[in-house]
Amino acid sequence: MGEPPATGAAAVDPEPDPESVARNIALRLLTHSPRSRAQLAQAMAKKDVPDDVAASVLDRFEEVGLVNDVEYAEMLVRTRRAERGLARRALATELYRKGVDSEIAEEALATVDPEDEEATARDLVRRKARSSVGLEHQKRRRRLVGLLARKGYSPSVALRVVDGVLAEEGVVDTDDRVG
Repeated sequence: MGEPPATGAAAVDPEPDPESVARNIALRLLTHSPRSRAQLAQAMAKKDVPDDVAASVLDRFEEVGLVNDVEYAEMLVRTRRAERGLARRALATELYRKGVDSEIAEEALATVDPEDEEATARDLVRRKARSSVGLEHQKRRRRLVGLLARKGYSPSVALRVVDGVLAEEGVVDTDDRVG
């Protein structure tokens, strides 16, 4: 089984060139969506592309503008905020997981205005609050705060926004305890 076949592509080139493998991996991944340099390097490492070859290909891709972590981080922050309503903390975690350098991530996160972040949280809560109208106040409040927590909002922001939206609706905390 160790011998290459006598005919076909494997007979002509049984061992593909590592540089072309690296290029194909990067191009295939970039065709679907933008990626960070670290994500591409990780994909190449999984396919046993030597580190020096991967670095060379990635350097070339950066030169021609196919890989740009600054643009990638800005795009990720912009789209995740618009599509999912994520807070800075969740965005920072996602950038870290995608291998974006901490300085680049900080620059991209600097575009998130705390007032806009709170307005986004308020919009999320208003939308979700409509679907929970019949629930008991504490259960509803817990669910809405949990929604914001999962999106990376701090407890203080989540509580303030949820209580504000519920107050706008005229919902008051009716304590079930007898005094």
